[in-house]
Amino acid sequence: MAGVRNPDQDLDIDIAALFAGLGRNWLRILVVALGVTAVAFMLASMATRHYKAETRILIETRESVFTRPETQRDADPILDEQGVTSQVEVISSTDILKQVARKLDLATLPEFEADGQVSLIDNLMILTGLRGDPVALPPEERVLKVFREKLNVYRVESSRVIVVEFSSEDRELAAAVPNAIADAYIQLQREAKQQSNADATEWLEPEIADLRAKVKEAEGKVANFRSQSDLLVGGNNSMLATQQLSELSSELSRVRANRASTEATARSMREALSQGASIDALPDVLASPLIQRLRENQVQLKADIADLSASLLDNHPRIRALRSQLADLDRQLRAEAQKIQSSLETEAEAARLRERELVAELNKLKAESARVGEQEVELRALEREAAAQRDLLESYLSRYREAISRKDRNYLPADARIFSRATVPGEPYFPKILPISGATFAAALVLMAVATLLSELFSGRALRPAQRYDGVPSNVVMPRDRADEAAAEASRREAALEAEALARADKVDAAEAPVEDGTGVDETVDAPPAPVFTRGQITIEAAAEKLIAGGASRALFISPEGDEGAASAVMVSREVADAGLRVLLLDLTETGAASFPMLEATRLPGITDLLCSKAQFTDVIHPDHYSECHVIPSGTADPALAMRAADRLPIIMESLTTAYDIVIVECGPADAASIARLMNGASEVFVSVIEEDDEAISTATTDLRSSGFSDAVLVTPVGYVPPYAPEPGRQSAA
Repeated sequence: MAGVRNPDQDLDIDIAALFAGLGRNWLRILVVALGVTAVAFMLASMATRHYKAETRILIETRESVFTRPETQRDADPILDEQGVTSQVEVISSTDILKQVARKLDLATLPEFEADGQVSLIDNLMILTGLRGDPVALPPEERVLKVFREKLNVYRVESSRVIVVEFSSEDRELAAAVPNAIADAYIQLQREAKQQSNADATEWLEPEIADLRAKVKEAEGKVANFRSQSDLLVGGNNSMLATQQLSELSSELSRVRANRASTEATARSMREALSQGASIDALPDVLASPLIQRLRENQVQLKADIADLSASLLDNHPRIRALRSQLADLDRQLRAEAQKIQSSLETEAEAARLRERELVAELNKLKAESARVGEQEVELRALEREAAAQRDLLESYLSRYREAISRKDRNYLPADARIFSRATVPGEPYFPKILPISGATFAAALVLMAVATLLSELFSGRALRPAQRYDGVPSNVVMPRDRADEAAAEASRREAALEAEALARADKVDAAEAPVEDGTGVDETVDAPPAPVFTRGQITIEAAAEKLIAGGASRALFISPEGDEGAASAVMVSREVADAGLRVLLLDLTETGAASFPMLEATRLPGITDLLCSKAQFTDVIHPDHYSECHVIPSGTADPALAMRAADRLPIIMESLTTAYDIVIVECGPADAASIARLMNGASEVFVSVIEEDDEAISTATTDLRSSGFSDAVLVTPVGYVPPYAPEPGRQSAA
């Protein structure tokens, strides 16, 4: 509270008197509104009729999958949002408008002011500078200016549809102009495509001629280099030297395999013959036709010997002859086996010679392949250049053929089509007589009502003196700098004492005032004597005035006598709230003695829930049932758990002090050390007193003064009469 304002200078608006002025002047308001409406109706009836028509154009590709160029098969030629907006500007361009104006001969119509003649009202506007002189412009420019004023081209939101609107006094002209603009736009698109196609054809012709020469030259370089470097191509499109090297490697591998197999067979046969083993175990011997015939003869001789042995003795000449033939057959078999061995060794030697020849030839081909590989690098570079030139030539030829075919067949569809042509409108869009009259009537009523209200305000009939209660006596002057604080404090103390004396006198007068009973006899009611305070305690009113006048932001109440003392904090909170300040009562008692008379409930979220982070500020702040004061009860969370977060209490107090004018804290029977953390620079400490002779009061005041709280004030609720009447059935806060 920076200072005191004079309440006699403040005025409030009397809402009842303000709207009573509307009731007194309702006839004038209605008559004026009806008159203005009648004038608007006449002007609208006499106004020139204007007709409006529209043509809609859809931006889309007209190419089909069969006629679209090969280069555009995978592309999306439809314009995006910015492209459609650009087409709107194209449609409203000067070239198209001039073309349509010439086609429809708009310069001959008086509506387009081509002759420069204007009406009397327009002449007055030209003289006052509100309008330019149309004679200063050429006739074509005048036509285009009026044309643009009547034309509206826009894009339908989130679509590729363009709307062309035109308004005119002639209904047929209103339909003809947008159709002509749409036709001119479609023709312009088609001509633009034809011009683009012709430009592409003219550019492609010399490019194709140059590319043909380049492709021929590049392919000639490839052929010359291949012949000069002896880079012959084989059957599988690879170099001949490389192909021969591959084939020779395969042949060498086969010869080596045959030689190894022959050597192994000859070695095994030689070992078998040297050891005297049977030749029947040698597969190559058994495979010989001669050996097979000798073996058949040997078997036959053995069979004959066996048959004759049954009837003849061993020394019989015939048996001896057969055995001699059998021995000759064995010698022939071994001789033939030795011959097979010799042939195998000869074959192995031939294979070794063939292998040496192949190795020598392979080495020559390796050297040739290395040379070919080096030359092939240059050859591939030349082939790539030729292939690139060839591909470019083929693509240019394809495009050229497509362009020539479209030019010859004259097939170049525009990427737009008219899907809704304008028709001759049947009704004018302007003026709308009834809507104009209704809007004029409503506007006239509102303007007349506002004018009447302003007249009541400026005349002072709707103002009344403001009724304010600041809670500060009129003889108190608030300090404006620190040099006047001492004088202001003394002034506040004198004002508090004077207010207390006046309150006591009023109570005594009220107690001694005669009352009238039902019989008409005046009797004097004996009022109890005013209490006498020996400890210097002040009343609830004086405590509230001290807080308001002193500009305190916090008030700490200590109740040494227990829960009954919490009534002082409750009453002071309500008294300050009745003065118009924003007040919050914070209940820090264990039993909720301060918040229960204000909320009539004990299971509400409060400060313990806030400390435990179980609730927000909006959950723990509750309104008082009997005043404008707000209350934070003790809460429902575990007090022991809440005390672990007691370090957050100063932060919470700072937040509450910022939001409210005064924060009143009921601390219960607390000592000086407990309330130290709740103090700030603008705090007041009060000690609630119920009974003066209670020893707890003396102990509490002594503790406060010894701890540095010498400014602690004793306050008592004794003798305080609440300024409100509690509802029936509810507990009195006192």
